[in-house]
Amino acid sequence: MTDAPLGRSATYAILNTGYTGSTGPGVAATVSYVTDGGRHMVFDPGMVASPDDILGPLAGLGLTADDITDVVLSHHHPDNIMNAGLFPRARVHDHKAEYLGHAWHDRDAEGYELTPSLRLIRTPGHSPEDITLLAGTQSGVVAFAGDLWWHSQGPADDPVAPDREALRAARLRVLAAADLIVPGHGAPFAADGDVPL
Repeated sequence: MTDAPLGRSATYAILNTGYTGSTGPGVAATVSYVTDGGRHMVFDPGMVASPDDILGPLAGLGLTADDITDVVLSHHHPDNIMNAGLFPRARVHDHKAEYLGHAWHDRDAEGYELTPSLRLIRTPGHSPEDITLLAGTQSGVVAFAGDLWWHSQGPADDPVAPDREALRAARLRVLAAADLIVPGHGAPFAADGDVPL
């Protein structure tokens, strides 16, 4: 059985293409906008040079911070969550709960469907709490995978991963479901045989 969502109506845009110290002037997250079924979400609103690097592209889509209904955090490292506070009206999702205002609702991310085209799965490896958002689009399944891959080159041996075998298993799981991968700190790339495991 595949993890891929059954629906294929989601759309997305990359708001900021991230980089790491080896590929850019510092560290910035790849921040994405995903929409389906009336939900407007931002995935991994992390470190960027300026909040305008997130809010400007959103404005180009005709959206403001108040239009964002959901924020999904792949894991709790600062470089992936730094700007979550830009979206005060959004429900925030992580590996174990949903948060809104002062409300905290426990739920496991594994298999959680935001819509028939948007599903969360647990993908520990880079950190114990990693999750991936799988989005069914007309052109295939897009995996917003956070730091399972920093960029298209991996790294194959993630220096901060506490469990190398868990990381490899999570990568294989994502590759089995996805056509395109959006990594934590780089441009999207095809989920094919050239992907580092």
